[in-house]
Amino acid sequence: MPINKVEICGVDTSTLPVLSNERMRELFPLVHGGDKAARDEFIRGNLRLVLSVIQRFGNRGENADDLFQVGCIGLMKALDNFDVTQNVRFSTYAVPMIIGEIRRYLRDNNAIRVSRSLRDTAYKALQARDRLAARDGREPTLSELAEALALPREDVVFALEAIQDPVSLFEPVMGEGGDAVYVMDQVRDEKEADSLWLEGIALREAMGRLGERERKILRLRFFEGRTQMEVAGEIGISQAQVSRLEKNALQHLRKYI
Repeated sequence: MPINKVEICGVDTSTLPVLSNERMRELFPLVHGGDKAARDEFIRGNLRLVLSVIQRFGNRGENADDLFQVGCIGLMKALDNFDVTQNVRFSTYAVPMIIGEIRRYLRDNNAIRVSRSLRDTAYKALQARDRLAARDGREPTLSELAEALALPREDVVFALEAIQDPVSLFEPVMGEGGDAVYVMDQVRDEKEADSLWLEGIALREAMGRLGERERKILRLRFFEGRTQMEVAGEIGISQAQVSRLEKNALQHLRKYI
């Protein structure tokens, strides 16, 4: 993939301008107001951003011109949907949009073909996810997605997995203003000692907020493996009371942790 060539899609990349943040802020109201000249200036001033993104896909053997055109579509979508009231730089918002557009293109043109019906199901699931998230203010569960699509859970899972694009652990996901951050930097080791240490501190602090009887019930139940009947006999209350106190104590722990 000749990513370093000077001309891509007839554009001499060596002459591309770079817009300052101040100029972009001046152009935003004009662009969103329908000013075509301002829109053209903004897009041209951010084409270098597209070039920097498509370099991440340089080892796939794809044509640079094709990726550049697809990346420009992502750039235009980012411009149309960018919320100027949010305290976020445009490049921070645009890069994931451009990457997403390129990945969709690569999925649809992959040598490993995914059936049209499967892709349609996956895209409907993604649309349903966005719709439910906007309505409920949270990510929907798999069951909620399946119900919204009137499909079995297994079909939804299979469709979503089919359109996933493999990502290298060494693919950079952020590099603006500092050292690059790679995918592997954002993958947590479930057995990582520092994480367990911090969780232990949080648990001890949360336990300290409980009453003495609740702490004893949790210690006997979860640290010593006693049954509720055994705990009830030791403390001198009924099994039903142990169950109720245990449930309330766990709810308090969840709130504090």
